Amino acid sequence: MSVTFRYRAVRADGSRVTGVVESPTSIDAARRLGERDLFVLALDPAPSAAPSLRPSASRRDLALVFRSLAALVAAGIPVAQAVTATEPLAHGPLREALVEVRRELGEGRTLAQALVHTAVFPPLVTGMIRAGERGSQLGTALGEVATHLELEAEMVAKVRQALAYPVLLLIAGAISVLVITTVVVPRFAVILADLGQQLPPTTRALLASSTFLRTDGWLLLLICAVLLGWMGHRLGDGERRRRLFDLLLRIPVLGPLRHALGSARLCRALGGMLGAGMPLLTALHSARDALGDPALAHRLDRAADRVAQGAPLTAALEREGALVASALQLVAVGESSGQLAVMVRRAGDLASQEADRALRTLTGLLEPGLIVVFGGLVAFVAAALLQAVYAVRPGM
Repeated sequence: MSVTFRYRAVRADGSRVTGVVESPTSIDAARRLGERDLFVLALDPAPSAAPSLRPSASRRDLALVFRSLAALVAAGIPVAQAVTATEPLAHGPLREALVEVRRELGEGRTLAQALVHTAVFPPLVTGMIRAGERGSQLGTALGEVATHLELEAEMVAKVRQALAYPVLLLIAGAISVLVITTVVVPRFAVILADLGQQLPPTTRALLASSTFLRTDGWLLLLICAVLLGWMGHRLGDGERRRRLFDLLLRIPVLGPLRHALGSARLCRALGGMLGAGMPLLTALHSARDALGDPALAHRLDRAADRVAQGAPLTAALEREGALVASALQLVAVGESSGQLAVMVRRAGDLASQEADRALRTLTGLLEPGLIVVFGGLVAFVAAALLQAVYAVRPGM
């Protein structure tokens, strides 16, 4: 029984091609596309025939698996035996995927073909492995994949750690304000109502807000849910989604942070693929999967088109704004010195440092900003209640 697969690939001259192919399995589909001299970047079942996919594994778990594979293959152990020895390190869907990979290897598939058959390993990983196999540098490619995944895991951990306190502060502040307005204020409202006097405007506004939250708060939640659903539907369109992310790149503090993070991902992925022996144009097209930002991916696609037309890599990336300036300088050095893979990796490290600085700046602004906002809300509640007390007892 044939299944329809959608593919995204590049030709030997660097031009991109997309389409569909009928094949019983994804491995057979990748083989057929390879026979047509197409380098597959992504291969997914068509929506009408999409099977249930395994949940993806974390970057840290993937890094551990590929670091083990790299060490075993470098020691001269056959790939199938290396996969078998690595299986105990994995858990859940990742371990099931390795069992499936081992079975495919036993049937004569290459490692890249076996990885494509699962939904756990990202296309970027399989592309780097495929490039290493074609250049007889599988051990190097596995090491590059492990390094890339380790750096990605470290970057994600830094972002989560930096945002943990602001998120906790936001949750605690929201709960505090909600308790004050729905529990504390109503008790004061009963007392003030018994006095039967005219209350100040701020107090009346506070009591009206409290009443609304207690009685019609669900309506506010429903409106927010509808708005979020509408926005999600609107952003389902690729062009609108790209424009939104392009707008985010222009926001002060947040924009430079996103640009630096994307530059770090791009340079590390590109350096790893070049180090594994992947051609430049193919590496540029494959690296877009590591960006995680539609706007930056669009810029990279335009830069790759310029490179395919004969433009230097540095000039193309600079023209499209695909990299931050500091990383672009190192790429220029690598391109002129013939050490592109090495310098692109260093550019990724430099962009990561710039992202760390931007992240510290963002969190440094978020924390006092949240304190000011929630402190202002509490101060407003206290002032409104005190005004009411002084209004009913002017002699105090």
